[in-house]
Amino acid sequence: MNKTALRREIRLRIMQLTDAERASESAQICRRVLDSSGWCEASCVLLYYPMADEVDVRPLLTAALQDGKRVLFPVVCGDDLQLVAYSDETRRGAFGIEEPIGQPFTTLREVDLVVVPGRAFDHQGHRLGRGRGYYDRLLPQLSAHRLAVCFPCQIVDNLPYEPHDAQMDEVVY
Repeated sequence: MNKTALRREIRLRIMQLTDAERASESAQICRRVLDSSGWCEASCVLLYYPMADEVDVRPLLTAALQDGKRVLFPVVCGDDLQLVAYSDETRRGAFGIEEPIGQPFTTLREVDLVVVPGRAFDHQGHRLGRGRGYYDRLLPQLSAHRLAVCFPCQIVDNLPYEPHDAQMDEVVY
C-alpha cells in the first residue's frame, strides 16, 4: 500500500473510534509515557497540541509542569517547525493547531525527549506523517529521544518509508 492510501486507511480507522474510546486510549498511552525511562530522565520535553484525531497528550503537559520540566511546543513557520517554550498564552496557528506565543527556543541540544504524533507507525519505529515533512525536517536537528504516540489502530506491520523519513526510538500505543 502506498503512503497516500495508507493515510486514508488510518484516517478511516481513527474515525471509527468513539470520543470515549479516543479519550480512554489517550489516558492509557499518557500513563505509559509517564512510566517510560525517556520521560523520567528528561528535563526538557517537546510536546504537541493534539488535533482531534491524535492522541491527547495534554496530561503530559500538566505532569511536566508539576515535575519542573521545561516544556516546548512546535510552531509552524512556513515549511518548518520552530520550537517555542510553553506559555499560557496561545493562538490558533497553521491547520487550526494551538501554538504558544513566545520567542523561538534555539538551544536544540537541551531537548531530551520529543513526543511525536503521526498517521501510522510500525514496530521498527518507522513513522508516516501527514505528508508535509515537518517532523522529518525537525527531528534530525535534535539529539533527543524520539517517543512516538499513537492509537493501536495506527500500528501496521510494514510501513513504506524513504531515507529522509525520521525513525522513532520508541512507539507507545
